[in-house]
Amino acid sequence: MPYAPFDLTGKVALITGGNGGIGIGMADALAQAGAAVVVWGNNPAKNAAAEARLSAHGGRVHVERVEVSDEAAVDAAVDRAAEMFGRLDFVAANAGVGEGAPSFHEMTTDLWRRVLAVNLDGVFWTLRAAARHMVARAEKGDHGGSLLATSSTSAIHGAPRNQAYAATKGALLPMVRGLAVEYARYEIRANAVLPGWIATDMTARAQGNEKFNDKVIGRVPMRRWGEPEDFGGLAVYLASDASRFHTGDTFTVDGGYTIF
Repeated sequence: MPYAPFDLTGKVALITGGNGGIGIGMADALAQAGAAVVVWGNNPAKNAAAEARLSAHGGRVHVERVEVSDEAAVDAAVDRAAEMFGRLDFVAANAGVGEGAPSFHEMTTDLWRRVLAVNLDGVFWTLRAAARHMVARAEKGDHGGSLLATSSTSAIHGAPRNQAYAATKGALLPMVRGLAVEYARYEIRANAVLPGWIATDMTARAQGNEKFNDKVIGRVPMRRWGEPEDFGGLAVYLASDASRFHTGDTFTVDGGYTIF
């Protein structure tokens, strides 16, 4: 048979925050590679657009509204996806918020807790529920699976006025490494991706700021904003058998910003 490690036929992928930004970039590539795709998102209009876009590739698609900061909602939605599609092979905990404050000393406790609830608790609950299904499947003899957490380059460099965001993204890295070690016995991998400056709704204000673009994007060696589609190949790789021995890693996708 021909070597086709990136063929995702028969695999099921779940992407939180998959109705836009980096999430839709991942979901679209996964659907094109043959995976059945489950997408969670909170915006009904964006959910409908994502469903139409992904369904055009001809595979099975399910899109629903799920609040990742609600533990019970996450557990129930993962159970529904596993029951609907029969399995979960790749789960990307990608949903996140980037709320900042005028300054650190003016940051409210409500803002801090809101960011942690979505960016950290939501990832924990999503990956925990996914791991339950993957382990149960492995214990029946069907080993394998892939978990992905979307972190940020804010985890490794300063993020003024956005320390809550940076704290959550930094916390994901040791979580992922711990998952990689614990679940290797089941052939379940766990990795993280660190996006740099990506053109999404979250960065819309920064994109329109000429001064910011000159200073920050001018520092990116590739001299452009990243695009959601720049994450499609990575998602397909991590969902595929090509990455079956790749775990506990962090993938920095920033056009070289971090090293320049």
